[in-house]
Amino acid sequence: MNTIFSRDRQIKSMELTVGHAEKYLGQFCSLLASYTRKTGKLRDQADMLVRQLNDFSNTEDPELRTCLKNLAEDLAMVQDYRQAEIERLETKVVTPLKAYGDIVENKRADLKRFNADRDRALKELQKLEKLQQKDPSNRQRIVSFLPVYLHLHITL
Repeated sequence: MNTIFSRDRQIKSMELTVGHAEKYLGQFCSLLASYTRKTGKLRDQADMLVRQLNDFSNTEDPELRTCLKNLAEDLAMVQDYRQAEIERLETKVVTPLKAYGDIVENKRADLKRFNADRDRALKELQKLEKLQQKDPSNRQRIVSFLPVYLHLHITL
C-alpha cells in the first residue's frame, strides 16, 4: 500500500510539472509572438519613414538630397536586420515553442490514461482482497485475479 501512496505522489508531481509547462510555455509563446509582431510594426513604421525621406529628398537641393538619401539607405539597412531578427524569432523560437503545446497535451493524455488504468487495477485488487476475506479457500477464483494483481504491481 505504501507503493501506491508513493505512486500517487509521483503522479501528482508529474501533473504539476505538466501544468506548469503548459502555463509558462504558453505565456512565453504568447509574449514572444507579441514581441515579434511589435518588432514587425516597428519595421513597417521605419519603412514608411524611409519612403518619406526619399520623397522629401527629391524636393530638395542636391547637397541635402544626398544626405537624406544616405540617411534613408542606412535606415533601410537597419530595417533589413530587423526583418532578419523577426524571421529568426519566428522560425527558431516561436515555432519550436508552439510544438511544445502538442507535447504537453500528449503528456497530459498519457497521465490521464495511466490514472484510469491504475484506478481500474486498484478496483480489481480491492475485489481480490474482498474475495480473499470472504472465501479464502476458493483458490480458483483468487487465481483468476492474479494477472490483474501482477499487472498492478508491475505498473505501480
